[in-house]
Amino acid sequence: MGALSHIRVLDLSRVLAGPWCAQNLADLGADVIKVERPGAGDDTRHWGPPFAKDANGHETEESAYFICINRNKRSITVDISKPEGQELIRQLTAESDVVIENYKVGDLAKYGLDYDSLKQIKPNLIYCSITGFGQSGPYAHRPGYDFIIQGMGGFMSVTGEAQDFEGSSPQKAGVAIADIFTGMYASTAILAAIVHRDNTGEGQYIDMSLLDTQVAVMANVSSAYLTSGEIPKRWGNASPIIVPYQTFPTSDGWMIVGAGNDGQFRHFVTAGGEAHLADNPQFASNPLRVEHRKQLIPLLEQMTRKKTKGDWIALLEQANVPCGPINNFKEVFENEQVIHRKVQVDVPHPTTGTMKLVASPMRLSKTPTEVRMAPPTLGQHTTEILHERLKLDDEAIEQLRNKGII
Repeated sequence: MGALSHIRVLDLSRVLAGPWCAQNLADLGADVIKVERPGAGDDTRHWGPPFAKDANGHETEESAYFICINRNKRSITVDISKPEGQELIRQLTAESDVVIENYKVGDLAKYGLDYDSLKQIKPNLIYCSITGFGQSGPYAHRPGYDFIIQGMGGFMSVTGEAQDFEGSSPQKAGVAIADIFTGMYASTAILAAIVHRDNTGEGQYIDMSLLDTQVAVMANVSSAYLTSGEIPKRWGNASPIIVPYQTFPTSDGWMIVGAGNDGQFRHFVTAGGEAHLADNPQFASNPLRVEHRKQLIPLLEQMTRKKTKGDWIALLEQANVPCGPINNFKEVFENEQVIHRKVQVDVPHPTTGTMKLVASPMRLSKTPTEVRMAPPTLGQHTTEILHERLKLDDEAIEQLRNKGII
């Protein structure tokens, strides 16, 4: 039994931030019902290739994007633009603890599915809205896209090759970090609201914004600006205050070296057969290495290119120099630590046979997470949910289906 096995979640969200939030809750045991459009479903069902393959190697309709954010959920299809569909959502809300949605500001009010409407049905309801810019302010009605938020929230101004590097430009992250972090914060906020409800009987409204989140997760970078008034700049993979603390080329790939003190620097260059660099007065201390980084780094790169990534990692681990490889994803999932931690899991699926998923990283000793269900096919659980939650009989369900409501 998961820690949230007593919690019911109605997930009206699509794409990434909301589904990521709901998946966190599902991994912790919550019963999550994912509401999707009849015939189409979540937009990410169609974001591919790649699509999962069946036992015969043929592509299914299960996109890799949808797969990564919808495990442990049940799917029901409901057309919320129709009064009968809206009524189904109201009835499901009455049976739920939490509602999650990421529609544009005000969109659900016209259907009577906004917080003010639904709390009349469920006074202690916890209702979480996720938008690009929040429910108030001059940008509230703008659509929010992760890429744009990464730019607006400052992330891209400090990400990419150093500003004095020829041809450098701001870069977004390789994954949608604003969406993912907002989903993480949203699940934390929901957990806090559940504790408050359990203590007081009160529900509440949660207003999550991608832009708020992006600025918040800039952490020390935001703090550095607020403290000094100096605008942070891009440093690429280097550190502005520690040298060498960056990526280095090897003869067969890339590695990361983080020599945080003078002793580690000496061990690093000694392992590479260039111990004399540690005795050079220009490089004798970290402040001096920072000052003379343009002279030092090319010398270190010449040194690191002489050995393979694997050889360097072995040497530096033995010398107690912080280091690590830059792995491609084949190397990630073949890594002995990743295998030991069972980060990849295989689960049964109705169309692919077996589906490969990434496990939740939350490891709880008393209430562990588990993959109970693979990501659902579109509407896979519609009949089951309507029977179980709303006590509808087969005839009533068939009538809804004939009308295109489900």
